[in-house]
Amino acid sequence: MQRLAPALRQDNVPLDLISLIKTILAATKEISFRVSQAHLGGLMGSTLDENIQGEVQKKLDVVANELFKDILLESGFVRAISSEEEDTSVAGDEKGKFVVSFDPLDGSSNIDINSLIGTIFSIHEAIPGMDAEDPAQFQQQGNKQVCAGYVLYGPSTMLVMTTGSGTHFYVLDRTHGGYLLVERNVQVPKDTQEFAINMSNQRFWQQPMQNYINDLIAGDTGPRGKNFNMRWIAAMVGDIHRVLTRGGLFTYPADSKKPEQPYKLRLMYEANPMSFLIEQAGGLAMTSTGRIMDIDPNDIHQRVEVIMGSANEVEACLSYYK
Repeated sequence: MQRLAPALRQDNVPLDLISLIKTILAATKEISFRVSQAHLGGLMGSTLDENIQGEVQKKLDVVANELFKDILLESGFVRAISSEEEDTSVAGDEKGKFVVSFDPLDGSSNIDINSLIGTIFSIHEAIPGMDAEDPAQFQQQGNKQVCAGYVLYGPSTMLVMTTGSGTHFYVLDRTHGGYLLVERNVQVPKDTQEFAINMSNQRFWQQPMQNYINDLIAGDTGPRGKNFNMRWIAAMVGDIHRVLTRGGLFTYPADSKKPEQPYKLRLMYEANPMSFLIEQAGGLAMTSTGRIMDIDPNDIHQRVEVIMGSANEVEACLSYYK
């Protein structure tokens, strides 16, 4: 098994980006420890506040966000950061080469039941000549990402990351405190018999998604001619990790539950980094109208429709919208 830095050098990752990645991972190691000690350290439960998304913040959300923000802004590598937990972007070093978007603790609803949670991050190069305080730094398409990944705090702490040369799995080795490469160039199977969707929203979906899911549920007695299993972890890191590990389709489609907010997932912190990982593993990451990473962002908290996973199944789903 390879250590992190040699594995990144093998992919010709520049030294300044390697340094930034190592900085990010230092924060995730601290978060991993805090997560494992949450019941003992008084970090369970919610605060009295809501984040910019209107979601009740968990105590661990706040701790993870502060850890990430502090270590990145002190590093000197970062011109600005944007976080799901911050109202707007936060300026860093004017000479920093990169901007980082992150969801410090994805799947917060799972914290109190000791289920899967994780950290998602996305790195772009900073736009030359633009001030660190300008949120427009983050109005870059996902196809311009230079690195994306997530850290899953499960039975083992696992890093899944791409720098554009494939999607690789790393595991945190607590004996020496570093991440070790355990699987290079993960590939998502093109066909699948699993799907992940929040079925409680079924009555609010658009008709094409209703029809698609109904055909999956019909199994071998329906038009698809095979049985499907549904899986739903309620943390994108967990559901996408299953897709990367054994295939599947993950979707959070448009719905009419809140007409003013038809989409759930954030483009910058969730959809773009996960799309980069899925595409680098041979899968597809789409909305019902096009590729996620081709979207021009207009706001750091922009939300988007998501349909991603095994290529043939994503294509099958999209065929219902034609």
